[in-house]
Amino acid sequence: MPELPEVEVVRRGLERWIAGRTVTEVEVLHPRAVRRHLAGGADFAARLEGQRFEVARRRGKYLWLPLAGTGTSVLGHLGMSGQLLVQPEKALDEKHLRIRIRFDDAAGTELRFVDQRTFGGLSVHDQTPDGLPDVIGHIARDPLDPEFDDAVFHSALRLRRTTVKRALLDQSLISGVGNIYADEALWRSRLHYDRPAGTLTRPRSAELLGHVRDVMNEALAVGGTSFDSLYVNVNGESGYFDRSLDAYGREDEPCRRCGTPLRRRPWMNRSSYFCPRCQRAPRVTP
Repeated sequence: MPELPEVEVVRRGLERWIAGRTVTEVEVLHPRAVRRHLAGGADFAARLEGQRFEVARRRGKYLWLPLAGTGTSVLGHLGMSGQLLVQPEKALDEKHLRIRIRFDDAAGTELRFVDQRTFGGLSVHDQTPDGLPDVIGHIARDPLDPEFDDAVFHSALRLRRTTVKRALLDQSLISGVGNIYADEALWRSRLHYDRPAGTLTRPRSAELLGHVRDVMNEALAVGGTSFDSLYVNVNGESGYFDRSLDAYGREDEPCRRCGTPLRRRPWMNRSSYFCPRCQRAPRVTP
């Protein structure tokens, strides 16, 4: 599932190609693509037609397009295979095209939502006073947000009876971090994923946050992480950070610090990748 860097790459593409354009027509080609818009596909289309998109925004893994002057936004949930593509109007339809949005200008392009597995979708929501779609008002700021408060994050960690990786994936504590970048930041920090979060000192939590930011910025610089064709930017291009991963997906490969074969362990219906030498398991877990 896309994490912060991948979603930010898509947001930047939408900012470049979609901001300021006015919608003339919306086609909903699959009902599951608007299932989070409870009023249905016809209402979704009616809410967009005639409206102008403002600059795309993001918080953590969540992406939305404000509709100018309406107090509402189109929230995009990419799920596991959702893609927001800017395509020439005459381009052949993708096999899994779910929603098409046309505009009133002469740019010759349209916005398409493509989703092979239909876990993602688009929906219209009212905005909170600070501009978020109301359904994500509980989502914490992400570590690349200038207003993210490191001290508050550390204090919250000290109070949590959980493990450090669970804390990193808690979107009400810190948003945007998923399985891939959590494993990468923990490897860089030499922290085991089951380390109790409350045992981190302030310098250690600051170090961990620094590595979270570093790995995300490095991923952003190369377009994010793509393991297959399901994650692409708005122009259909893949990211290349998978070539730079130090931990995730490298089971049995040598640790780039000490040479010990990396291990993979089942974890919360996912996997955790770590170095058994550099990231020692704690004696006691919560």
